[in-house]
Amino acid sequence: MEQSPFFKAMMTGLFVGIIDTIICLTYNIAYRDISGYEPSALINVSSLIFAVNLLLLLIGLVYFVFIKFFGKKDFIFTIFIVLLTLFLFRQVEMGHRFSDVAVNLGFRGLLGGILLILGVSAAAIPFLSRSSFLEKYVL
Repeated sequence: MEQSPFFKAMMTGLFVGIIDTIICLTYNIAYRDISGYEPSALINVSSLIFAVNLLLLLIGLVYFVFIKFFGKKDFIFTIFIVLLTLFLFRQVEMGHRFSDVAVNLGFRGLLGGILLILGVSAAAIPFLSRSSFLEKYVL
């Protein structure tokens, strides 16, 4: 059965969001264990679970809008996401959340890693939404 482009884009975003939640939680635990970074007011288990899923669901919606405006030119969406990720990563690297230099570096490492995970996954949404394997077994 053929699904609508809206359904495929949204469900692919949701599927990628669920997978990314697990990856980001694993990265969060590993990064904190390795670096010793402690503060968890902004980036914690609850915020990762909700934010990652909602963000990638919204990126699925953005992908649907790109399909409507540009057709099947997925490279435009991928370029947009890569440029957005690079811009946001640069902003994270320039940010100063804490006055303590070591804690600030830890925060930038944690947030930067999560941002890169989300950026790579978001850039893969067009390829995953067109995947026959994903359509057959997941959607």
